[in-house]
Amino acid sequence: MNILVIDDDSSIRKFIGVTLQKAEHAVFEADNGKAGLEFLEGSPEIDVVITDLIMPEKEGIETIMEIHRQYPAIKIMAISGGGKVGPENYLVLADALGAHTTLKKPFSGKELLMSLNLLQ
Repeated sequence: MNILVIDDDSSIRKFIGVTLQKAEHAVFEADNGKAGLEFLEGSPEIDVVITDLIMPEKEGIETIMEIHRQYPAIKIMAISGGGKVGPENYLVLADALGAHTTLKKPFSGKELLMSLNLLQ
C-alpha cells in the first residue's frame, strides 16, 4: 500500500514510517495538513492517509474533511494524543467527519498494523 503520514512530530512520523516500511508499505510524509493536501494533489496513488489531529497550519479535522470530499477512495486513519481535552473527543469527531478508523497515541507498532489491516 502507498501511505501518506501527516504529523507535525518528526519522531512520530519516523516511528510510523519505519513500522510500515518493515511491513512492506511505501510511506510518504508531510508535517501538517496543508503540506499533506498539497502532496495528494500530485500523488493520486495514495491508498491510505494517517493523520494527526492537532497540528499547525491545517489541523487534522480540516484535513480529513478535505480528503474525504476530494479523494473519496482514500482511506483515512486519524491518530491523536489529545490537546486541551482528551484524545477520545478528537477521535470521535474525526470518526464522525470521515475517518475510517482511529488510534489513540501512544500506540505500538502492532496496534498500528492491526488498525491498518481494518482498512483493507
